[in-house]
Amino acid sequence: MTAEAKWTANILTIFPDMFPGFLGDSLSGRALSEGKWALNVHNIRDYAEDKHKSVDDTPFGGGAGMVMKPDVLHKAVSSVYTGNGPLIYMSPRGKTLNQKKVRELAAQKEITVLCGRFEGVDQRLLDVMGFEEISVGDIILSGGEPAAMLMMDAVVRLLPSVLGNEASLGEESFETGLLEYPQYTRPQNWQGISVPEVLMTGHHAKIAEWRLEQAMKITKDRRPDLWHKYEENKSGGI
Repeated sequence: MTAEAKWTANILTIFPDMFPGFLGDSLSGRALSEGKWALNVHNIRDYAEDKHKSVDDTPFGGGAGMVMKPDVLHKAVSSVYTGNGPLIYMSPRGKTLNQKKVRELAAQKEITVLCGRFEGVDQRLLDVMGFEEISVGDIILSGGEPAAMLMMDAVVRLLPSVLGNEASLGEESFETGLLEYPQYTRPQNWQGISVPEVLMTGHHAKIAEWRLEQAMKITKDRRPDLWHKYEENKSGGI
C-alpha cells in the first residue's frame, strides 16, 4: 500500500494469491505501482481460531454445499474495515453493476470487498454489518474474486490520471446512455472492406452525426432495454 494513494480497495478472500491478477498489468498495474490506487488483500483464514482454520460449515435446514461462518467473517471484516466507504459483498443476487455505480465507487476514497465462496455467507453477517450486495451479471462464478477484480478494473480506469486519454471516457459505451459507435484504424482498406467514407472527410460535425447514428442503431438492435431508457431520457420521461 502507498500512503499517497487516492483510492484504496480492501479485499477479504480465502484465496489472496489470486490478487492482483490482471489488475497488476496494463493501466491498472502501472497506476498501482505509481500509488494512484492501493490494494490491500486479507486472508479470511487468518481470523479463524480452530486448528484447521475453518471458515465454513454446513447450512442449517440442510442442502448442498457449505456456508461461510459469520463469526469468522465478522472478526475479519472488523479488523480490516476502517469505517470509510461501502462494505461490498460480491453476490449473484445483488444489484447489477453498471457504469453509474462504477462512477459512485470511483468517487469514494476506500471500498472494502468481501469475496464469498461455497454457497455464500451467513445472512446475519450481511445484515449486521450493512453489506451492499453487487452482481456483475446473471452468471454464477466459482467465487467472488473474479467479480471483484472486474469491478475494480472498471473503477480504477476512472481514477484521475490513470487513463492516458481521459477525454475518451465520455464517448464510451453506457456513458451517454448508448453503446459505443464502431471504431476503425489503418489500413484504410482491409480484405476488400473500406473504412466508412465519412470518417475520411475531416468534417467533425458530420463525423459526430454519423457516430451518434451508429451508436443509436447498435443500442436499439442489441440492447432494447438501454434504448428504451435512452428514449425516455430524451423525452423527459424520467
